[in-house]
Amino acid sequence: MRHSLRLRLVALFLLLALAMSASFLFGMQRAISMGWRDAVRPLAADYVDRLVAEIGSPPSVARAQALAARLPVSVSISGPAINWKSEPDAGRERYRDRDTREHEFLRRTTADGHVVELGLSVAAWQDKPRRVGWVTLSVLLVLTMLAWIYVHRLLRPLRDIGAGALRFGAGDFAEPIPVRRHDELGQLAEGVNTMAQDIHGMLEAKRGLLLAISHELRSPLTRARLHTELLPETAELAPTREALLRDLAVMRDLVTDLLESERLAVRHAALQLEPTDLALLAREVLQGLGGEGGQMPRLEVAEGLPQLLLDRARMRLLLRNLLGNALRHSGGAPQPPELQLLREGGGIRLCLRDHGPGVDEAVLPHLAEPFYRPDAARERSSGGVGLGLYLCRLVALAHGGTWQVRNAHPGLLVQVDLPAPGQA
Repeated sequence: MRHSLRLRLVALFLLLALAMSASFLFGMQRAISMGWRDAVRPLAADYVDRLVAEIGSPPSVARAQALAARLPVSVSISGPAINWKSEPDAGRERYRDRDTREHEFLRRTTADGHVVELGLSVAAWQDKPRRVGWVTLSVLLVLTMLAWIYVHRLLRPLRDIGAGALRFGAGDFAEPIPVRRHDELGQLAEGVNTMAQDIHGMLEAKRGLLLAISHELRSPLTRARLHTELLPETAELAPTREALLRDLAVMRDLVTDLLESERLAVRHAALQLEPTDLALLAREVLQGLGGEGGQMPRLEVAEGLPQLLLDRARMRLLLRNLLGNALRHSGGAPQPPELQLLREGGGIRLCLRDHGPGVDEAVLPHLAEPFYRPDAARERSSGGVGLGLYLCRLVALAHGGTWQVRNAHPGLLVQVDLPAPGQA
């Protein structure tokens, strides 16, 4: 009930109805019964005297039986000569006044010493309260069910808004939230639709801007690199030429990484999925790398690894960035980085560990943030602009996987779990 607004509303309506009914019945009972007993008591006492006189003195059992059969009363006679009850099981109720003491006006003593006592017989109508109770319960259940149906329909726009928010979050702006009513919830649905249209427009504008930046920046960068390469290779110009080529390569990689990170950062990133042998892809990436100081990463592949539906270009980017980052931070380490491909359920676990200095524990949560460069881990001269691990995390998440970074003492361990199809 704590997590269901419908249940809480129905419970509130039910409690309110019960409280109002109880208050009304209590107030009406007090209002009607006020002074009623004082007004009726003399009449009831006179009527009891007449009934006892009708039974006679000495009491007549025959007349008492006729009286009990004619009226909804029970008769009890006790005395020296007669001891008789119309209802041996004592199915009667005695009158009690307001201070709960038994009243005597239903009991009379005849001239010959017999005590005649009258009581209200409940045998004639004892089943009626049960029927009334069951009918009342049935009506209460029907009213509760009708209240539930009404609240269910009343809150239907909230469910539509929740489903629409999930669609918009996943990048599906084609189907707006249906506006079923024109009350506050209908206005809320219209507001969310307007917000979604604005967000969609901003995303499209952002995508167009990135495409324009890509086109406008890559062309002058290409021309600048071409002009730089055409410079004469003289002793005086060689250092400048090499520095320009390095800077142009960094700018080219920065533009490429920015565009790729933007494509992967949205939840509706399009992946070119195909059956992929991750071990074979890792070997291809390793062949294209050159380790620092002659250190090449070691590859360990478990047997029976399944083929997963992966985007090969993005997975190649993930492996290349992870291995390059591990090699840059393994300078002087006693052992080369280690890449392990293990079976995890129906998927694959990728573990890459280097044996470098590692990072401070406070830095770990920020390592995969864009443009984050811990001073203790690397300087700008070591290469990279702080997008490598960020891109790796985006690739893992885009494939429905998980990403984890922790210190291995020594070194840093990066773990990526890629699920099997249907487990993402």
